[in-house]
Amino acid sequence: MKIGPVEIPALARLAPMAGITNAPFRLIARECGSGLTTSEEMDAAALLTGHPYADAIAAYYPEERPLAMQLLGKDPDLLARAAERCQALGADIVDLNMGCPMPKITGKGKGAALMRNVAATALILRALRKAVSVPLTVKIRGGWDDEHQNAVEVAQMAEAEGVDAITVHPRTRSQRFTGRAPWTIIQDVVQAVSVPVTGNGDVGSMAEARRLVAETGCASVMIGRGALGHPWIFDESFDALSPEGQRDYRARVIARHVALIREHFGEKYALVQMKKHLAWYTEGLGHATECRARIFQTRSPEEVWEVFQSYWDRPRPETSQTASTLSPRIA
Repeated sequence: MKIGPVEIPALARLAPMAGITNAPFRLIARECGSGLTTSEEMDAAALLTGHPYADAIAAYYPEERPLAMQLLGKDPDLLARAAERCQALGADIVDLNMGCPMPKITGKGKGAALMRNVAATALILRALRKAVSVPLTVKIRGGWDDEHQNAVEVAQMAEAEGVDAITVHPRTRSQRFTGRAPWTIIQDVVQAVSVPVTGNGDVGSMAEARRLVAETGCASVMIGRGALGHPWIFDESFDALSPEGQRDYRARVIARHVALIREHFGEKYALVQMKKHLAWYTEGLGHATECRARIFQTRSPEEVWEVFQSYWDRPRPETSQTASTLSPRIA
């Protein structure tokens, strides 16, 4: 798949997720095979005022590229100037968040709220298109609620305003992340526009990603929650590995991720990120519930890492101690 001149070298890629898809996790996903990474949403006004939090979100590793930077806002002028800033910072793609369903975002007229006034949003996209020469993309939902499922209308408008690609999460804003994602809406958008469409929603493996493509005709797949604790989801070769090979792979990725977190963030925020991600990485470990409880009680990066490693070495209840000792400790 190509987005403008940007080559996306893999079928699946990591979705932007607030508080999660920072530079360390994006690089891990990229190294596991994600074809593109996207920053967390950056509020346009915060980025323009040099807010430290926005600057931190905009930080990236050169090895991540191609990299998309996602903007959040509703003011055409602010968004256009923020898009220029993203391009100057090195973004290969600028993406507009039109899908965030959280009330604190939509209540301010941002995120999925942009799908409620198509004419006003067209003016935003027009301003963004004039502001940057890099590809411009949008991430949308199925609509605001069940009575206003207008993904096709919004996608056609976005294409008319010069957007280079569209990502569709087919749930409505009111659904948030509940129920099954109705993939047929992705198919409807694919059939309605000529720009590349990426499908998103309820993809937990590369097999499911290929099924989404087969069922909808989308050009690529974006994976969000399915990658939490499983960034190796992007590696087509992972499932073919032996159990020992998979455990070795996971150990390397987790250790690499922790090292990146600790080098990228100060101690306080590194602890927050390590707790969050190591809790996800406990899936499949023996005594995982107990491990997660202890993880959230730790008070330093060193302590949380030691706790996680101590449970990594424990066998699952149905696994013998002998089998467990054959697997390597995370270094």
